[in-house]
Amino acid sequence: MINIRVFYHKTSRAKYISHLDIMRCMQRAVVRAGLPVWYTEGFNPHIYLTFSLPLSLGYESESEVMDFRLVDDTYPFDEVTVRLNRSLPPDIRVVRTASPVNKPEGIASAVYEIKASVPGCSGTALGKAFRAFMEQKEILVEKRAKKGARKIMKEIDIRPLCELLSCEETGAGLLIRLKTAAGIQTNLNPALLLDAFCAYLQTEALSYSVCRKSLLLADGTDFC
Repeated sequence: MINIRVFYHKTSRAKYISHLDIMRCMQRAVVRAGLPVWYTEGFNPHIYLTFSLPLSLGYESESEVMDFRLVDDTYPFDEVTVRLNRSLPPDIRVVRTASPVNKPEGIASAVYEIKASVPGCSGTALGKAFRAFMEQKEILVEKRAKKGARKIMKEIDIRPLCELLSCEETGAGLLIRLKTAAGIQTNLNPALLLDAFCAYLQTEALSYSVCRKSLLLADGTDFC
């Protein structure tokens, strides 16, 4: 038996597929691919798939990761990639298959690429505003939290949870590279930061698209 780690992209229309539906899609793809996959034992045998860090609905990603097991430990990794791509929709593409090196619990942060614009606002003006926004000592947002059995809204400072890597003007918009906390204990959705930026600008007209580019370990190296 061998553990397999599949690295895949989820782009274009596939960004509207929920995490639960991605799990179903992948299970069907593995079956259609005819891979010698390992099934759980018991009354309801099923393919055991694990995903390292679920992606928010509406986001694209070039850093999706899925693990499963094969009963044939001599099965070629390249064949897994080819067979899965034949069985998957066009907007979900396997780019690499390998043996797992790091545990998912080791993921500490994620890098996102964000394209943002506001109608009637130049990229230069928007970039100046976003840099000033990120230079604040604190960025307070309301986030849902648990208090016993109840769910409450709690004000938190998300500034320590994000780092601006770059901010480039692109005509009428911005191309932002952002690193955010993405561990099991602490996780920041870029949408929270962008909603706070809307409040800072006093506008609801900000439009944006998000693509997760990579997952990083605590030492800054790529998760693999």
